[in-house]
Amino acid sequence: MSDLVKRSLSLSGHRTSVALEPEFWTVLDMIATTRQQSFASLVASLDTTRPPERPLASALRVAALLHLQKRIETSR
Repeated sequence: MSDLVKRSLSLSGHRTSVALEPEFWTVLDMIATTRQQSFASLVASLDTTRPPERPLASALRVAALLHLQKRIETSR
C-alpha cells in the first residue's frame, strides 16, 4: 500500500492541505496538464463543484477515477 503524500495549496484565500496516495496525484497532475490549467486551478474548480458533504480528498479521488474511466470508454 502506498503512503499518503500531502500537498498544500490555497483555496478561496485559505491555506489547506490534502493527503492522497501518489497514484491519485499523478492522475490529477495529468488532468491539469490535459486541461492546460494549473494544478491549483484544477483543485479550486473541483472544490467549488463538489457536494458540501463530500470531503475534498474524496472529491479529488473521484475526479481522478472518473477521468480514467472516461479515457477507457473512449479508447474502446
